[in-house]
Amino acid sequence: MGPWELLTAQLADPLRIGLVIGLVVTMFRTRAVTGTLLPLAAGVVFVAAILPLTAGAGSGVPFARAFAAGLVSTAILTAAAVAAGLIILRRRR
Repeated sequence: MGPWELLTAQLADPLRIGLVIGLVVTMFRTRAVTGTLLPLAAGVVFVAAILPLTAGAGSGVPFARAFAAGLVSTAILTAAAVAAGLIILRRRR
């Protein structure tokens, strides 16, 4: 699997999308106490690592490659979710 195919597959992964939405919702609810950047960065690393680790050897992609692509794809999804969350919060006010 090439790098673009791996990135595309990870961007379309429903579990990754769900985890990122949960991460962003939690960040918005707790940002007064925990801040914004550190929880998001930790969450991106967690999601990027946990999915290749749970897939195991059945995926056929080395962990380092899946983790690197996971960092990129999770960061893209997180940026989109934060932008959508900010738009929703501003429209509510």
